Amino acid sequence: MRKGIRYAIDFGDVRVGLAKSDIDAIMAVPVATIKNDQNLLKNIIEHINKTGCVEIYVGLPKHLSGAIGQSANKAINFAQQLSKQLPDISIRMMDERLTTTSASARLYESGVNTRAQKGLIDQAAAIELLEQALEFEKRNNQTPGQDLKEVK
Repeated sequence: MRKGIRYAIDFGDVRVGLAKSDIDAIMAVPVATIKNDQNLLKNIIEHINKTGCVEIYVGLPKHLSGAIGQSANKAINFAQQLSKQLPDISIRMMDERLTTTSASARLYESGVNTRAQKGLIDQAAAIELLEQALEFEKRNNQTPGQDLKEVK
């Protein structure tokens, strides 16, 4: 498995969760929950430029049926804008069905009530997404998800 920091982004209409791996891609840690406003790209790029990022995974919120809806199209559009700003970093779309549900359950199990989860859930979902990607890469010795250029 190649060395380098990977980021995961859980894109949402109001908030965006950001998580990153260590350089050896062993573990995922929360970075920030960022308000989705006119400064979103700038704020995310500031975080990413502080590290030697080799890959960015953006969650693709498909419907349970696998269909791509309005939320998925917004995530794809965001990823395309990010790609223009960071042309030297590979950006891949990862199916994120049920990551928020899984993240919420983990937070609840650790004692964080539903009301207190609001500021943490986006980061926790990004961690879930990144852990899935890291596990896939370790198991299969290949990069998971779809290259942004392949997503329809």
